[in-house]
Amino acid sequence: MSSATSLALLLIRLWFGLEMLIAHGIPKLNKILNGDLGFPDPLGIGSELSLYLVTFAELVCAGMIVIGLKTRLATLPYLFAMLVAAWLHFKNPEDGWSKVAYPLHYFVGVLAVLIAGPGRYSLDQKIEERRMI
Repeated sequence: MSSATSLALLLIRLWFGLEMLIAHGIPKLNKILNGDLGFPDPLGIGSELSLYLVTFAELVCAGMIVIGLKTRLATLPYLFAMLVAAWLHFKNPEDGWSKVAYPLHYFVGVLAVLIAGPGRYSLDQKIEERRMI
C-alpha cells in the first residue's frame, strides 16, 4: 500500500472516528454516567441495552478505528449503528433526507476503511510488523 493511500486512510480514520467519538460517543457515555438511560429501542432489545450497544460502537469502536487497532473488526458495530440510525430517520418522513444522509455519510466513510484496511499508520500494522520479526 502506498504512503499516500495510507495517509488518506489515516485521515479518514481520524475524521470519522474522532467525530463519532467526540460528538456522539462521549455524550452518550455522559448520559449513562448521569443515570439517564432513556433511548430509542429500534431493535426491540430494550432502550438501556440499545444505549449501551450504540455507546460501545460510537465510543470504543470509534476509538479503535482512530488508533487502527483491530480496525476491520471495530468497523462492524460502528457500521451497524449507522445503518440503524439511518433507518430510524428513514422511518420518520418528517425528518427528511438530510437526517438519513447524516449517518449514511459516516457509514460510507468507515465502509472504505473496512474495505481497504487501516493502512500503514495504524497499530494493526505495527502489530503485524512485530509478528514478522
